[in-house]
Amino acid sequence: MNFRNPADCLSLLQRLPPTDVAANHATLCVMTAELLESMPAPNQHLEVLEAARDLVAFTQAEMGRRYAARPIAPDSAEHQTLQRVVTLWRDLARSYARIARNDAEQGTLEDQRVLLAQRRVHCAGMVLAEYYRAHLAVPPGCWAEVHECHASARHANIEGIRIADPANEFWKAQSPREAYVAILLVDLANPYGRDARELTWILRWAQRFAPYCSLSSDLDDHKANVYAVDLGSDRGLAPVGLLPRTDGLLRFDGSALANQMRGVFAQFKQGIKPASLGLGEDCPRDAGARLLLSLYRPWGLSSSGRRFPRRTTSGDIGMTADWLAIGFGIAGKTFEQPRPERHHSSLGDDISLLTFGERVPRASTPTADTPEYRRHQAERLGLACERWKLLDQSVGGFRVEQVTRVDAVEQHQLVGVLPQDREQMLLGKISWLMFRSDGRLEAGVHLLSGVPRVVAVRPVGAQGRLPAFQQGFALPASPALKTDASLILPAGWYQRDREIEIREADAEPRHVRLTRLEMRGANFDQVCFESLAVSPA
Repeated sequence: MNFRNPADCLSLLQRLPPTDVAANHATLCVMTAELLESMPAPNQHLEVLEAARDLVAFTQAEMGRRYAARPIAPDSAEHQTLQRVVTLWRDLARSYARIARNDAEQGTLEDQRVLLAQRRVHCAGMVLAEYYRAHLAVPPGCWAEVHECHASARHANIEGIRIADPANEFWKAQSPREAYVAILLVDLANPYGRDARELTWILRWAQRFAPYCSLSSDLDDHKANVYAVDLGSDRGLAPVGLLPRTDGLLRFDGSALANQMRGVFAQFKQGIKPASLGLGEDCPRDAGARLLLSLYRPWGLSSSGRRFPRRTTSGDIGMTADWLAIGFGIAGKTFEQPRPERHHSSLGDDISLLTFGERVPRASTPTADTPEYRRHQAERLGLACERWKLLDQSVGGFRVEQVTRVDAVEQHQLVGVLPQDREQMLLGKISWLMFRSDGRLEAGVHLLSGVPRVVAVRPVGAQGRLPAFQQGFALPASPALKTDASLILPAGWYQRDREIEIREADAEPRHVRLTRLEMRGANFDQVCFESLAVSPA
């Protein structure tokens, strides 16, 4: 097949079977690369790229699913797939740029200059999006290429002109500046802290909300923590106070977007479906509302202020995602079924060793409650923590690096954290994950406020035999942080008004009613509750 002939390429695109994703993707990669190298007539080259655009979008998305489920290491098979996807986006961006340059003298595509600029910015931005999707650090040069694409459109004074774009689900049109702002919004959305579904929505919503944001060279009388971007740099948005004053410095303003987002929230409360608001047919109302709420501060307020400042530190911490190991780290013993008032067989002892379907050896009564003894017992029972290198920390959490390669923790997973200076484990949630290019896995850990306690929990049925207790955790209220007392329950347990029986050492059993889902993670539900007057018999 002669991929250097545009007519042959157009003919082939019409014959490709739509179901063979891998083969079609390979064909598109070779076709794009050879056209870029041979550089046919600009108008013919553009015709092929536009004819292939829908197929490119489909195959790129399908190939991206192969590495979107979890962070991928640089030496994995999924990383090779990522490189093929990234290479195609990059070749497309450079193809549109070269078409524009080669046509500058001929002028046959004068009416397509805006389209060429918008397509170029979008494709260069998708390179960044794929690294976010794979939870892999963006390589040097990627941001610089995106900035150069936008700077070129600004220099030609066409960055604000809209052209038709069927790929934009909401507007069906986009300007080069809106394509650029969209990738800035994705970068602001904590992309390494999102799962595959959330990032898909964020990419779509960034296109939908980009027109409400602006970029300005006016930097006077603005606070140092307002976001700005330097078109001459190789990084995304940053607080303007941390950036040098250059001619390419632009302030990001999302104040108009804040009003738009508040309007969407109001319509959510009225029961309007997310699809009717341009958020997508695949977006449930509750999940969409939670995600949009998390985006309000970075997108609408355009502020980088942190709740707690971070400070660089050193050392290491213990961390585990094993539910039983977390319980042991908090209580100093393995979880057991609460003993009934009357028991006459060993059945309770057998059940006490079962939690989440796993059999765990019972720890003997400690002779000394010391950190060293706990570590020894944890190792003996197979409940030891993994050691992570501490990079920096704040009151609200840690940034850590995996010391040795083991099974990667999951996004939004509950973890137990044991800092060097503490005897008792704390609870945290993995807030983001990212592999560095050298294979190091970094993670952000958000600490859940309060000293946790291990509790035994089970749903209360209206009738019939009660199920066995499972291990849960209780967190106290914190007036200083304005947080209510909460329970950490296994994933999927939350149902509004559901009754839960709670038992813990040296306390009377009690019933509570679940009132609010505070946080939903990969393996847990954090819920608020109210106590009921009637205790279980």
